[in-house]
Amino acid sequence: MARGFCAAHKRISHKASIAFLVLVIAQATHSVEEYLFRLYEVFAPARFVSGLISTDLRTGFIAFNVAFVTFGFWCYAIPVRKGMPAALLLMWFWVVVEILNGIGHPVISIIERSYIPGTATAPVLLIIALYLLIQIVKHPVG
Repeated sequence: MARGFCAAHKRISHKASIAFLVLVIAQATHSVEEYLFRLYEVFAPARFVSGLISTDLRTGFIAFNVAFVTFGFWCYAIPVRKGMPAALLLMWFWVVVEILNGIGHPVISIIERSYIPGTATAPVLLIIALYLLIQIVKHPVG
């Protein structure tokens, strides 16, 4: 291996890298739950985003979530695994998104006093995102 690659690769701890992959897999599971229970029909922001992509909300929802999860796997496969400089920024982005996701679904379900699609898997996203956050902070770049 080239010396530069080894030095860059040391930037992301193995635990953080694996936690990131697990977070993306959890997001895929979360997206399936949201799809099966039709989040795009009951949650205005999901309707809005889905409608930006397609006039058929179901199709728009699928396209957005497939793109989002694919982006997550790409982030893992290229920047995170190769220890590229952008990896930490991308990991932080996912941590923030998934913490918001993990808190948002249960809070909205409580406010609405009903199940909001995604609420069952949201706590898993929150736990994994918090674990990844700890790994990033515990083993900073360098």
